[in-house]
Amino acid sequence: MNDSEKMKILVVDDTILYRKIISDVLSELPNVEIVGTASNGKTAIARIASLQPDLITLDVDMPGMDGIEVLEEINRLSFNVGVIMLSSLTYEGSEMTIKALELGAFDFIPKPELDSMEANKQYIRQRFAPMLRSFADRREIKKILSGQSTYKAKDPKKPTDPAIAAGVVKPAIPVDRPVEKKRKTSTEIVVIGVSTGGPKALAAMIPDLPETINIPILIVQHMPPLFTQSLAKSLDSKSAVRVKEAQDGEMITPNTIFIAPGGKQMRVGKKENGVKIIRVCDDPPENSCKPSVDYLFRSIAEHYGERATGIIMTGMGSDGTLGIEAMKARGAYIIAQDEASCTVFGMPKKPIESGLVDIVLPLESIAAEIINSAKQH
Repeated sequence: MNDSEKMKILVVDDTILYRKIISDVLSELPNVEIVGTASNGKTAIARIASLQPDLITLDVDMPGMDGIEVLEEINRLSFNVGVIMLSSLTYEGSEMTIKALELGAFDFIPKPELDSMEANKQYIRQRFAPMLRSFADRREIKKILSGQSTYKAKDPKKPTDPAIAAGVVKPAIPVDRPVEKKRKTSTEIVVIGVSTGGPKALAAMIPDLPETINIPILIVQHMPPLFTQSLAKSLDSKSAVRVKEAQDGEMITPNTIFIAPGGKQMRVGKKENGVKIIRVCDDPPENSCKPSVDYLFRSIAEHYGERATGIIMTGMGSDGTLGIEAMKARGAYIIAQDEASCTVFGMPKKPIESGLVDIVLPLESIAAEIINSAKQH
């Protein structure tokens, strides 16, 4: 993005302190222009219409028209604007944030409550910078897929796929899309790794699973404490299959989806009688993530080998790649979400490029593939 293509951002928060902190932090980042602020939801809607920002930062909890109502109005009016939520670290804040993410918010940042203004700024700066890069990348990909932008081949002499040359599609990866490979064995467990865009993707996928899926499903969704509990509760209310936040020591039972608790690591363990159980512990972060996809997937490789199916979905970063390598080395079947349906293509990208994936699917086809896995159990 060059200076003529600065990302225009509107800052929406009912407290003047946070409007200042967020505006100050964002104005320091390259290729960003703060086009305005709003102290309430109604003003925000009016300023989105007049200023046409690319992105808004939106406080979840505001008097009058709260963040959820603002999002619903954005959807109703079909405003073409991205949204990053600012949420309080409370149970109520986490519930509202999950709803916001399901409504299409790009991501969220828990509001810090640190000792100094500078510490709060540093916290927000560290989280906003990668989010804005991912949002800018996603915005460009959406333009390309919709035909509003063109993709230019690096080597003009090199033949190019006509669809790419026409700007209809962008080559998502520098290797051929993997040819679907047949499963060698039945699946006893499905594990999913997901991050940015996960709550919306899971809310679209999990309700398509039947109550008697007959296998357990374990999920790592990158989130802090409280938020995973709210996510599990929200998904459970929408789904036939039971969804819960995992607890240390509980048996890994079929027809249940276990979500790793935020701020903890989750893996598979075994009792003396051989019964497999969930272990939740305070081991260090991996890839700056806790819970970490790699951490869970390694234990799946160890305990299930070729009888496991791993799914890597939308998310920033590369957490999950090493875990997929371990699963693949033991013969597991690996599914990746495709670029077009990902909010952020980071996590599926490297496993696909590395040839670790058996099949790449759009979001709407993943539930059917899980059901297919379960039928072979």
